[in-house]
Amino acid sequence: MKLLRLLPALVLMSLFLAACGEAPQSQVARSNERRVMNPTVAEDDLRVLVDGNNAFALDMYRSLPPDGNLVYSPFSISLALGMTHAGARGETESQMADTLHFELPQERLHPAFNSLDLALEETTKPSGEDQEPLQLNIANAVWAEQTFSFVQEFLDTIARNYGAGINLADFIHNYEPTRKEINDWVSEETNDKIQDLLPEDSLDSDTRMVLVNAIYFKADWLDQFDAGDTFDVPFHLLDGSTVEVPMMHQGMHIPYLQGDGFQAVELAYAGNTAAMDIIVPDEDNFEAFDAALDTETLNGIFSSMQPTSVELGLPKFTFTSDFGLADQLQSMGMKDAFDRNLADFSGMTGNRDLFISDVVHKAFIALDEDGTEAAAATGVIVGVTSAPMFDINLVVDRPFIFVIRDLQSGQILFMGRVVNPV
Repeated sequence: MKLLRLLPALVLMSLFLAACGEAPQSQVARSNERRVMNPTVAEDDLRVLVDGNNAFALDMYRSLPPDGNLVYSPFSISLALGMTHAGARGETESQMADTLHFELPQERLHPAFNSLDLALEETTKPSGEDQEPLQLNIANAVWAEQTFSFVQEFLDTIARNYGAGINLADFIHNYEPTRKEINDWVSEETNDKIQDLLPEDSLDSDTRMVLVNAIYFKADWLDQFDAGDTFDVPFHLLDGSTVEVPMMHQGMHIPYLQGDGFQAVELAYAGNTAAMDIIVPDEDNFEAFDAALDTETLNGIFSSMQPTSVELGLPKFTFTSDFGLADQLQSMGMKDAFDRNLADFSGMTGNRDLFISDVVHKAFIALDEDGTEAAAATGVIVGVTSAPMFDINLVVDRPFIFVIRDLQSGQILFMGRVVNPV
């Protein structure tokens, strides 16, 4: 059977913490704590965390440039900033909590992140013999200046709740080799799909810590497409022109919603633990719908879709997004963290001597068909002698929005838009 897969959706994010002054020559950053693999966390705390993360996801979506294709992982951003928030104090801590919708106090927030992270990474057995298990790998790591003094409580918190090992580095004298080391780690964690995350000149001798989160996602569709039913069709761009795109086709019984000015479908992945929701605004309505999309609208779509027989046409696409997030985060309310005179990360060092100098986010996503040998079996199994009738015929031949989410927790893992699949 020919498999249609969401190929590696890779997201990682780094925060660069720079020194406001000279680094004290004292202890080496290190934690002997192990990650807590069975955290005791109340269900209400998990719900509060997920709701807050998803609210931040929509805030970030609206703050990013409105033009062009987009993919990002709000969960990756929340995780990386969650680690940083563990060391924030005073007004810096309050601004971060408000911006990121962290409603839980620190002593409950980080165990909740740990519990959610571990639950998401659990693999599930697929429903078919020809399907591979869904893969969701989440990795956190920290590089710290070897001569800089960090508060043990902070090191223990990120070790217990994020599994983040402290990699000692000589940022003061050899930041360039450290940059390459971080990029190599990123490449390995993302199956070589993200190369050179940190560009030249992104680190300098004032860098004291780099916190990195990487997410790798790969899954087969629960109901796979047949490559023999993929053919080129026109895709209508926002400027009125068209491009030819390879459009996959399949009839299926899936959640569907006809809303006010849009249609939406949900495609489950093997194991039925995660899904991609595709929201297709009506012609000439994409920009208005996209600008107005909020948490209430998105949750309403998720809860209102009903199983329907749909003849679906879905374009294949592959693209990468990368951007800095410092401006967006400051405009959303996280101002002090980026101000060397106001930032308070004394929970990391005991002193107000650190600030965030930059935030980098990079993501890759592809929808593709793979597994040529299995394709022939698919043709025999799904081949019919007459065309069945479907209640809905939806060809996604115009710009659309997509969301990849965990079905059990509701956590949004990836989100974006496709305005031009080629």
